[in-house]
Amino acid sequence: MKRTILSIILIASGLYGFTEQDWQTWYEHSGGTETPRYEQTIAFCKKLAKASTMVHYTRFGKSAQGRDLPLLIIDKDGLTDPDAIRKKGRVILLLQACIHPGESEGKDAGLMLIRDMVIGSEGRPVHKTSEFGHTVSTSGLKSLLNGVSLVFIPIFNVDGHERFGPYNRINQNGPREMGWRVNANNLNLNRDYLKAETPEMKAWLKLFNHWMPELFIDSHTTDGADYQYVLTYLVEIFGDMDEGLTNWATDSFIPEMKDHLMRSGFPAFPYVNFRRWHDPKSGLITNVAPPMLSQGYTALRNRPGLLIETHMLKPYDKRVEGTYECIKTCLEILQKEGKHLRMLEQEADRFLISGDFIKQSFPLQFETSMKDSVIMDFLGFEYKVMKSEISGGEWIKYSNTPATFKIPYFSTARPVISVSLPLAYIIPVEWEEIISRLELHGTAIRRIPRDTVISIQTYKFKNPKWQQSSYEGHHSMSNIEYDEITETRLIPRGSAIVAVNQQCGRIIPHFLEPKGNGSMVYWGYFDAVFEQKEYAENYVLERMAEKMLGENPGLSKEFEARKTSDTTFAKSPQLILNWFYNKSPYIDSRKGIYPVVKVNDRKLLDALIRM
Repeated sequence: MKRTILSIILIASGLYGFTEQDWQTWYEHSGGTETPRYEQTIAFCKKLAKASTMVHYTRFGKSAQGRDLPLLIIDKDGLTDPDAIRKKGRVILLLQACIHPGESEGKDAGLMLIRDMVIGSEGRPVHKTSEFGHTVSTSGLKSLLNGVSLVFIPIFNVDGHERFGPYNRINQNGPREMGWRVNANNLNLNRDYLKAETPEMKAWLKLFNHWMPELFIDSHTTDGADYQYVLTYLVEIFGDMDEGLTNWATDSFIPEMKDHLMRSGFPAFPYVNFRRWHDPKSGLITNVAPPMLSQGYTALRNRPGLLIETHMLKPYDKRVEGTYECIKTCLEILQKEGKHLRMLEQEADRFLISGDFIKQSFPLQFETSMKDSVIMDFLGFEYKVMKSEISGGEWIKYSNTPATFKIPYFSTARPVISVSLPLAYIIPVEWEEIISRLELHGTAIRRIPRDTVISIQTYKFKNPKWQQSSYEGHHSMSNIEYDEITETRLIPRGSAIVAVNQQCGRIIPHFLEPKGNGSMVYWGYFDAVFEQKEYAENYVLERMAEKMLGENPGLSKEFEARKTSDTTFAKSPQLILNWFYNKSPYIDSRKGIYPVVKVNDRKLLDALIRM
């Protein structure tokens, strides 16, 4: 109660606990144990913008509950336009915090780092010594902006952030209170990058397309096993990013980042995912991230994304310090590597726009090979596998004794689902919601000006199945099977032509191909095409079934075989009669046919575009 009253007083004062002479953040005022609320965070952002011409505070959208989505733009000349910034020879780093608001290290680290770059260390105590014995210095940080501009989202999931409390992260060691994982609609924003159904993600995609940052950082805190590392990381180098960018990340960025972090007192390790959950000795496995996740999405957009995952059991101040050093390290790397990275990204974009990638088999889903691994040293803790007297299951009991395990690391991925890409997809005009979602990804479309009949390729679905449990508000498809068909179809006026040869060309097939990783078919946006809409009365079907069996001996054999193989079917008069209905001329000929079509004929596509 006292804290609530104090917060109201601070808010009413307009200073939220800060004075013009005091540049400590809320986190620092608390001794590294607390993170600020939304209003306190906004107040500090505005204070930075008021104090320095290098900082611009703005908003990039609204949340489901109507809160502003805050944004800071930090540029040495005060520029706020990406084209103007790049004309100065600078590259852009997009830093995102609090997509999961209980994982707030990026917010606190980002605010401190920006303050140190534009204000300096005056009024701020030196960073605490890290557990690895290193003291972080803040001298000379203004120079980080010489070749890089920073775009910072301090709180992405603002509504979840304000579901504030001490019991939102059961596995986590601080801060004292924090936000909730999902947004006000109970949706995880870090599952929404591709389907883009939340207002927050729709705003983020517009922001991303406007800035197209050379590097993206998404700051998180991991759950999972116990180990010595304060910070783990992940970059998409496993087969789903452009080869040139993958090589840059593998050969330059990751080694230099790890070296800097080691010298700063924060040895880093790839994101920890054990083959058997919580069991370090079982080995580590890494999978290709789907585009519903941040770094999986940006990789397909030819912009490397760094996922920071600090360790939830480490003290909060150590996690913030590690995140601070990692962001600072990335700025330093971009100062040196930024222009080269931008050149590689431009080459990757040109490759997509040229359409050359359409000639190759396009991978939609991968699996990690269990036959290919390397042995790595992993800094963990000794542990015992215990039998629980409560649950009856096994549980891991970690000690405080450091241990180095030599374990296999499986990171070689291979495609398991691939498709041949068309020159273009056509989305019928009646599926406008699908069209508008695709446009959010920066997709250029053309509209067909009049009704036209053309020959197309598409899919006819069979044996569809759905998950029984809801996932992110959808009963997603668990089985997607189809036959490829060619047909002549009327394409109505206003339908969208989606050429694949464009910058977002590797997003388009994931979005529109039914087996794309997180496609709109998978999420259920085309479920209506699977539904039977016409039915017949039993007394009509009984007479029709009798006549059909009498006229078609082959149908009689098929019917008897179906009853033998499917006992549920054999015992259900309704299923039996509906089976005959679906064998009759009255069947819905469009049921199960995918509305989105593919065009592979260049002359036809050119003619459609010229219409």
